[in-house]
Amino acid sequence: MSSEQHHEEHDHENEHDEGHLGEEDIVEVVEDEGDEPMDDEDDNEQYDGEIVIGGPGPGEEDMVMTEDGEMREDNSWGASSLHANQQSVFTVSLHPSFPNPPLAVSGGEDDAGFLYCPIPNETEAEQASGSSSSFNSDSFPPTKLTGHSDSVVATGWSFDGEMVATGGMDGRVRVWRRVKKGPEDEQTVEGWKNWEFLTSLETGSEITWLQWHPKGNVLAAGCEDATVWMWNLPSGNTLTVLSSHTLSSTAGVFPPPGGKSLLTSSLDSSLILWDPRTSVPVWKTSVFTAANSPELDPAEHGITSLAVSPNGQIAAVGSAAGQVKLVNLTNGSTLNTLVGHAQGESIEALVFVDLLNGAAGGGKGVVVVSGATDGKGFVWDVHTGRVRAELQHDEPITSIAAHPSPFLHQVTTASADSTLKTWDIRTGALLATHKGHAGVVNGVAVAPVEGGQAIVSAGDEGVSLVWKL
Repeated sequence: MSSEQHHEEHDHENEHDEGHLGEEDIVEVVEDEGDEPMDDEDDNEQYDGEIVIGGPGPGEEDMVMTEDGEMREDNSWGASSLHANQQSVFTVSLHPSFPNPPLAVSGGEDDAGFLYCPIPNETEAEQASGSSSSFNSDSFPPTKLTGHSDSVVATGWSFDGEMVATGGMDGRVRVWRRVKKGPEDEQTVEGWKNWEFLTSLETGSEITWLQWHPKGNVLAAGCEDATVWMWNLPSGNTLTVLSSHTLSSTAGVFPPPGGKSLLTSSLDSSLILWDPRTSVPVWKTSVFTAANSPELDPAEHGITSLAVSPNGQIAAVGSAAGQVKLVNLTNGSTLNTLVGHAQGESIEALVFVDLLNGAAGGGKGVVVVSGATDGKGFVWDVHTGRVRAELQHDEPITSIAAHPSPFLHQVTTASADSTLKTWDIRTGALLATHKGHAGVVNGVAVAPVEGGQAIVSAGDEGVSLVWKL
């Protein structure tokens, strides 16, 4: 990757600092006169709403009655009903060190975010003791993240999990920070339950995505007006505003390993690798139609999803009309076109998986998984471009989550058919079907948990469910 080559002269002692963008890198400082004070209690209220826990337990199925009087299968481990009833939960993100602590943040149609623990209380002994050192949804009081005036569509944790951000359709990004206790509380509920509102960052246009830097307290956000913003936290100073897309920015990624560049995509079919220090593109390419083409149709040529390979050398780019292309991050050239999804069906999710965890050279063992509105998922061999396995839902696939080591051969897909499914992507075998939602499942996140893996969802009916695998 070009950014790697550019920084080869840096010595090993500076590796930790290479991932940070400091105040000296500020291109433009924008003062946000509308920021609320740090002690705005309304923006850090501990929520006393309902958390519904229960369900039949891992691997079992139960029947629950819907509001319409219909019976529905439910094999979830637990449920969190924090958002307003029948108001969509659009996004859910898990703490980068989950389950230490086992925290999640969600965003929804009710203009709010919630910081909560999705893990249910499993033992009566814990419940009776009221132990503050045991993390579960009973012992951890949810915090409602307020201050948005429109739907919260993006959430994310800083690299160390000490800050959390919410992005709204109101054009606002709001950031909260943990109030630290003593070292003895680092692994307890007491050490993580207090959060303070930090700052409100105004862009003037609907937020479409958020991405924290993998090594430093830098936050990037894409907007409906085609701009991409970057801020330094906790100061809230604007590092730069990137303007080269002409339509809504749809995704952004800091490519590994160093995070020195930023890759962004747009409905104008453009893919741009930026050097944030100069605010100038390293390269810009139009992926699904000719650059500046008068035939540009966002509903056909727009980029709807984006992912970057673990070594930071290849991007997978999905279109609104069912195409997937692999792009060389060194120069922006197309490496391969992956044909399989139905024409005219939007690619909603992409994720890279290194099945061999870096043990093989030459890209062998690396696959990319795509999911689209045709209800199909494909596992593509990046080296050959061939389909290795096919995944199937009854309705559109909305989101895909890769599983952590040692389960690198697994992914979980979320779907509009109200289910989530876990697959072995080496063979395409269905390992589990996760039921309990009454409608569209908008998002999914996976992390380790004691005794297995936790799968956390974002549902259209306002509920977040968790399953234990």
